[in-house]
Amino acid sequence: MTDDTDHHAQSHVHDASCRDISHLIEGVRRFKARFYEEAPSLMNRLVSEGQAPATLMISCSDSRVDPAILSGALPGELFVVRNVANLVPAYAPDDGLHGTGAALEYAVRDLKVDHIVVLGHAHCGGIKAMLSTAGGERPPREFVGPWVEMALNASRLHIPGDDGGRAMSLDNLKQVPFLAERAAILGSLDNLMTYPWVRERVEAGTLQVHGWWFDLDSGDLWVTDAPGTPLMPVT
Repeated sequence: MTDDTDHHAQSHVHDASCRDISHLIEGVRRFKARFYEEAPSLMNRLVSEGQAPATLMISCSDSRVDPAILSGALPGELFVVRNVANLVPAYAPDDGLHGTGAALEYAVRDLKVDHIVVLGHAHCGGIKAMLSTAGGERPPREFVGPWVEMALNASRLHIPGDDGGRAMSLDNLKQVPFLAERAAILGSLDNLMTYPWVRERVEAGTLQVHGWWFDLDSGDLWVTDAPGTPLMPVT
């Protein structure tokens, strides 16, 4: 076997191996040093008194947009649920498994959060999958396609039409996916209001809902503080 062949074989083995995560363990050690050794009062209080976060953050699972890192939140400040494309299904109580609904219910009814933020972002793979699914090209996966389809109605409702009030064509929408990403946020805000215990508290003024869209290209944040109103840049 030649040297070139050996190198190729070694490269193939390297490419097939799992990437190292030891740096993440080092990160936990740094976290421990900061919050348990140098300044333990915060974690001691969170353990003895329990959590009382003011904000529920419903964000995308995308590794590039971590809500705690992005917002600079400390432990105990955010109650977070993450899913593909930061989607909130409409209220539909049944015997099914509702991970996002369970987190929402616990945050609103038990933790009594003051704010719900739906955090989306640019270059969202889930929204790209939704656009492909809408065009008849459902991804070859068991769960992704059906999940992201719920964002399609939001695109129809919250994106201006090409002309004459008609919905924007799919081909045109694929050229401006950020419109679909922002529309999906507005759709999730609409769906939040279908939960009776969310609507009740919003109407009573004890709970506020917000939509955030983070631009990965520029670092800008776009925000809306009311369902049905467009997102506008704030940074």
